[in-house]
Amino acid sequence: MTDSRISGLYRQTVGERIDELERLDWLSAADAEILRQGRHVLIPAAADKIIENVVGIFGLPLAIATNFVVNGRDYLVPMVVEEPSIVAAASGAAKLARASGGFQAVCNEHLLAGQVHVTNIADIDAARAALQQEEAGLIDAANAIHPRLVERGGGVRDMEIRLLELPGSRAAIAVHFLVDTGDAMGANLVNTICEAIAPRVAELCGGDVALCILSNLAERSQVSATVRYRLSDLAVPGFSAEAVRDRIVAASDIASADPHRATTHNKGIMNGIDALAIATGNDWRAIEAGAHAFAAITGRYLPLATWSVDTEGKLLGDIRLPLRVGIVGGTLSANPATAMSLRIAGVESARELAELMAAVGLAQNFAALRALVTSGIQEGHMRLHERSTATVVETRSAPIPDQARTASAAGKVILLGEHAVVYGKYALALPIAAAVSASVVASESQLILTVPEWGLRQHIGDDSTSVGAVVLLIMRELEIREAAFTIQINSALPRAMGLGSSAAFAVAIIRAFDAALKLGLDDARVNSIAFLCEKIAHGAPSGVDNTIATYGAPMLFRKSDSFEFENLKLTKSPPIVIACSGQSGLTKQQLAGVQSRREQNPMRYDALFDEIDALSRVGANALVNADYAELGALMNICHGLLNALQVSTPELEGMVSIARAAGASGAKLTGAGGGGSIVALCPGKVADVVSALQAAGFKTLSLTAKQENTIG
Repeated sequence: MTDSRISGLYRQTVGERIDELERLDWLSAADAEILRQGRHVLIPAAADKIIENVVGIFGLPLAIATNFVVNGRDYLVPMVVEEPSIVAAASGAAKLARASGGFQAVCNEHLLAGQVHVTNIADIDAARAALQQEEAGLIDAANAIHPRLVERGGGVRDMEIRLLELPGSRAAIAVHFLVDTGDAMGANLVNTICEAIAPRVAELCGGDVALCILSNLAERSQVSATVRYRLSDLAVPGFSAEAVRDRIVAASDIASADPHRATTHNKGIMNGIDALAIATGNDWRAIEAGAHAFAAITGRYLPLATWSVDTEGKLLGDIRLPLRVGIVGGTLSANPATAMSLRIAGVESARELAELMAAVGLAQNFAALRALVTSGIQEGHMRLHERSTATVVETRSAPIPDQARTASAAGKVILLGEHAVVYGKYALALPIAAAVSASVVASESQLILTVPEWGLRQHIGDDSTSVGAVVLLIMRELEIREAAFTIQINSALPRAMGLGSSAAFAVAIIRAFDAALKLGLDDARVNSIAFLCEKIAHGAPSGVDNTIATYGAPMLFRKSDSFEFENLKLTKSPPIVIACSGQSGLTKQQLAGVQSRREQNPMRYDALFDEIDALSRVGANALVNADYAELGALMNICHGLLNALQVSTPELEGMVSIARAAGASGAKLTGAGGGGSIVALCPGKVADVVSALQAAGFKTLSLTAKQENTIG
């Protein structure tokens, strides 16, 4: 099979997904055509042969979970389920697991127990002795009932005798015939064996046959799976990797101690297992019953999956449950969708399908716990749930109402940390509140972007410009297929001045579409899309601009495997003045220049980055404590280091000197440099510094973009 990593499948139409799966050889040409024409759907005439009183067909979505690697092999997982977020969660968890080798799963036995219950036994000890003496003969007699099963390598493998005490101190015996049914689910085979052998069992016991039927508690079909998640893959915005790992372990421990929580914990596991079972035609009700009975087999209801920290600090997941499934026989051949799903899964045996199911259940559990202990389970779930409500068919393609839907985003000013932040160091940044707003309204036929303050009106028909590429990327990420909108941006931020205008544009546009289409996007999703936009705008951004634009809060930010930031609670607004030079600062060029110079002398540049990092961390405390003398001194030092990085200009140096001479306790370039802006900290001297800079011909900007006379 080919690689199960398929990027952007969720953004495509149904037809495009089929085409992509065919192109990647996950679907044969014949199966792809069957899906396109809908010929995989069960028809009433066929359904009428499966159950009684058929009046129609009830449909459920058939979806594909990607990225799975189990025992070193790639899988696509067919899933039939009506609940949003299950497929996305499984795919995301599997994608992270790939980095550490995927899932390891094993099914050592695959036996199904058929039970014969005998009651009214006069001498229970004699009955047990008789059964034990005749065990070999009973197994031979049972195998004679289905000789073809034995010929195919299956048959009764073992017999167990269990003593039962019924109410009223009545004794009973349960005889278990453990049957290997091969790749079939085998319920009918086992039931036939039980019914045929029951009279002989009752005769040996000297009692009466009460029941003879299989058990869905398939203890002898246990499957286990494990997965390890690297610490570096666990961080999410607002939570460090260690915090996510430890919170998941704590949630697992709670499930082990609390059966109420364990029930919901296990329900999440079965979300994935049931969806795969239904897709492949297996008896999901039997699987559910067996799993929950197994969870309570010790007398206490326990979680089926547990999480711990391994010796290397990785997050270790472990699941064990009974899974007796099949890939042939029964009604599987009667439903063309089942046959299609089995071909997509590519499993070659029932054991392999059971191992894949266990891996899917473990992935589902990880995804649910990570969401639960970080952003909360509702954010992503409800965002997808809203798509499945009454407007699900039309939401992304229907025109936006004629009235404008407006949203805003913050600009940013970096006090400390420029350039070093690109290399994983801390930066201290403040938002420029509500600096950019965006509105979207229906258009007749074109996609138009306007920015009145910049004199920009652009028809977007392709991604030949960065602005057009950003808009089209946002629409792809949000699955907006219509292209008849007018997007108007109103900006208090001047262009290319190092104040986060591109990130603020992206966030404002994303949120305007969110408001118009009621997508229910959470901040983390907005931030991740905006970061993709920043890559178009700047090449290798740090992520600080989009994070400030999204969350609009003062923060100490660091780029690691994800975005780590600490929101800083300030008791008062710092006395900041921002001034714009007469020269644009192109972030992409400045980042590339620093990178090139660092490659020539990495030790020297890394030492400078370490110095800037230290300034940012100390500066955060000074900012929170309103120690503006200390913070200003740190800003002055940082400016000198940025000058050493060769990103300052003569004009910026002159502006810094003007601000300091007018009374600023600290002044420095802000942003990538090469032009752009400076930031000055001016306790008691804001008016003096503004007056001096404006007198020299420079425009000034405050931290509150909405206030009057913001730009002078």
